[in-house]
Amino acid sequence: MIPAVNFHLWEPCNMRCHFCFATFQDVKKTVLPKGHLPKEQAIEVVVALAQSGFQKITFAGGEPTLCPWLSDLITTAKNAGMTTMIVTNGTNLTDAFLENNKQYLDWITLSVDSLVTATNLKTGRAVSGKKNIAELEYFRIVDKIKSYGYKLKINTVVSAENCNEKLIDFIEYAQPSRWKIFQVLPITGQNDLKVKGFLISENEFNHFLDNNKTKANNKIVSVPETNTQMKGSYVMVDPAGRFFNNATGKHYYSNPILEMGCENALEQMNYDALKFEERGGLYDWENKAEVA
Repeated sequence: MIPAVNFHLWEPCNMRCHFCFATFQDVKKTVLPKGHLPKEQAIEVVVALAQSGFQKITFAGGEPTLCPWLSDLITTAKNAGMTTMIVTNGTNLTDAFLENNKQYLDWITLSVDSLVTATNLKTGRAVSGKKNIAELEYFRIVDKIKSYGYKLKINTVVSAENCNEKLIDFIEYAQPSRWKIFQVLPITGQNDLKVKGFLISENEFNHFLDNNKTKANNKIVSVPETNTQMKGSYVMVDPAGRFFNNATGKHYYSNPILEMGCENALEQMNYDALKFEERGGLYDWENKAEVA
């Protein structure tokens, strides 16, 4: 069994990333018009995941910090014995959020694709697709996250717009415990209408990796993932509380977890546990209450 799960809450995102592979417009048009589960049902899904043996849960979106009950989900997961993580663009990481969640939230994953304003505007990695996060603001966000004692992870999506850029100076400053580097992923029904101009080859992806090698003596763990490595190796839950798999290049959904239970819903999926391990999915993810 893969011990980690990503719960995509899909609260409406305040950014407009054109390559986003988790828009869930298909979910909104079919089974979940509001785009998310009610609070009580979302909490029930988290409890069910914990009871089924998942050890780590990552709350993603959209932008999860826009979810009014995110803190309730984090607290529920932590009290159930899970390591907790969020993936965020950082725009809503207020002091109040960081202070209120520090006993229950272990990791904060910050999405940073580029520090170049023009690049972020072209990819939509900007508030409402128009307001860019300034370079110095990313440094400030990193400092704030670490000052509260959270473990820091950084996610970077490499596309045609940033594959020739160097992000390594920022990474060396931030010193994240993990740096996940993704080849931009096309998913039919999610981003196929916008992603074409952002796609890159594995050679172009490797070019970015060559230009952004961390120093041999630091503690940063760089984890690059090609499209092949990503597909089918993540256990994911959609905004309607169903497992889904992207192994074939599109989303395939299980029946709802709350209707048939985690074990039965999982049996409808075909996650690749070996691929999960080979891409470095298993690591020491517990936060030992140390300041990162």
